[in-house]
Amino acid sequence: MKIERFEDVDSWKEARLLVSEVYKLLDNCRDYGFKDQIQRATVSVMSNIAEGFDRGSNREFVQYLIVSRGSLSEVKSLTYAALDIGYFDHAAFEAVIARCNKISNILNGFIRFLKASERKA
Repeated sequence: MKIERFEDVDSWKEARLLVSEVYKLLDNCRDYGFKDQIQRATVSVMSNIAEGFDRGSNREFVQYLIVSRGSLSEVKSLTYAALDIGYFDHAAFEAVIARCNKISNILNGFIRFLKASERKA
């Protein structure tokens, strides 16, 4: 399948699910600083994939995917904090970590693919 729009990118689709999942899990959280931080990080994962897609070259796209991967690490770190302070139960923690790992694997494969492909601005 040819990727013609950022909405076709598998890592973006998974990141979109991550955003929805985290927002639902923290719907009733009153720790607005924590809630804002993890929600911003999840949105950043998705947004950087989309922004990088339209940059025009694989080199630029890879840079945005790397930034997205960094935001994903932030989400994972905050997910551990959410478990430790009681905002996530073990099942929620495992679900978010599993989705983060899935996205990370997709991003890593996509980065390798783009580095080996040619698409210049």
